[in-house]
Amino acid sequence: MSEDSDAHTLPGTFVELDALHGIHYEMPASLDGFYRQYARPQLRYATTMLGSKEAAKTVVRNLYTHLALNWEAVLREESLEAYAWRALKLQVETHARLTITPTADGRSRTASTNDRTAAVYEAVRATLDAMRTQMAELESPIGLYTAIAALPERQFDVIILQFVLGYPVKKIAQIMGIHEGTVRTHRRVARKRIAAKLGIDPGDDEEKE
Repeated sequence: MSEDSDAHTLPGTFVELDALHGIHYEMPASLDGFYRQYARPQLRYATTMLGSKEAAKTVVRNLYTHLALNWEAVLREESLEAYAWRALKLQVETHARLTITPTADGRSRTASTNDRTAAVYEAVRATLDAMRTQMAELESPIGLYTAIAALPERQFDVIILQFVLGYPVKKIAQIMGIHEGTVRTHRRVARKRIAAKLGIDPGDDEEKE
């Protein structure tokens, strides 16, 4: 099943709202358009962060249930995209914190997005590819893992959206609800932080636009 078909199974959440309200729910055209434009990248991001497509579907369904129930108020936000991005990240964090996973000694623990485990592994692979010239002399990716895991939130998100998921700057700006110049700044500073921790030259910041 393609990513597009996966994303397009999610409107079932709007059918579920019928039962919640006890009346027929008709999705506003503006919300439908927003969903069609952003559900796929939101689903891909959540899958990368949580390491599970099924968990990501749950998160994105919860996101659009929230948006549907509050759509008139959401429309008054300065940026729909920025609001939805914050809401998505809150849903991802909440799901991760409530997910119980076993530790090496057999005990249970609550997962935290602060670990960023699944996403960081993907980011290491993608960053090694994107910065292959600078990374050529690395003996081990462990330092790169640590450097990426320590990135501030927005810089980390830009690395995931561009290097892992392959979105260009313009699309990342739309998804996150920020300016294209801000995306470039986050990317440039992230590369410098990574390079500084590894003791290498960050190289030219010329990624896909």
